[in-house]
Amino acid sequence: MVKLNKIYTRTGDDGTTGLGTGERVPKTDVRVTAYGEVDEANAAIGLAFNAACADESETAADTAALLRRTQHDLFDVGADLCIPIKPEEDPEMALRVTEAQVDFLEGEIDRFNARLTPLTSFILPGGTPLASALHLARTITRRAERATVALLISQPDTTSPVAAQYLNRLSDLLFVLGRVANSDGNTDVLWVPGANRESGTPDQKSGADASE
Repeated sequence: MVKLNKIYTRTGDDGTTGLGTGERVPKTDVRVTAYGEVDEANAAIGLAFNAACADESETAADTAALLRRTQHDLFDVGADLCIPIKPEEDPEMALRVTEAQVDFLEGEIDRFNARLTPLTSFILPGGTPLASALHLARTITRRAERATVALLISQPDTTSPVAAQYLNRLSDLLFVLGRVANSDGNTDVLWVPGANRESGTPDQKSGADASE
């Protein structure tokens, strides 16, 4: 049970913070950076959740429920990362991200992606308010993944690779959900390579007709 009675403690005024083990480390520590980026990703998904709730479509309601679930999972990821793995720890007692959580994301990616047409180019991030929020959350989650991979490389014996896998799949899911929020990808705007290298206005074609 987490209990927070007081928000400020002054213990971090010296530039250090406490890991889940109680160990004090610099706030710039690679482990702190990793779970800090995860926290930012969670906040971005919170904004996407609000956008989904403001959308009255049935698909948006499905998306909102899924986003809320991932927010709980991201707290699991943060808890995993803030406590270095110890050889003697009890797997039943330690809060670690599981393969089952990764598998769930893969299933959701497949479920939503089945309704989309294959892409012929990269898409411009944006579209509806929900799609825009999802793309922003996706890029922040990618940054959290990179920070977690950096931690995994730096401290492989004390860091769970499953946490990085979860973030990788989550960013993929957010990408797919962003396309779904743009009328199942029909209003996505495809990237036109070199569109502005010559004078004139680039042909603004959407994902629905860009291959014509």
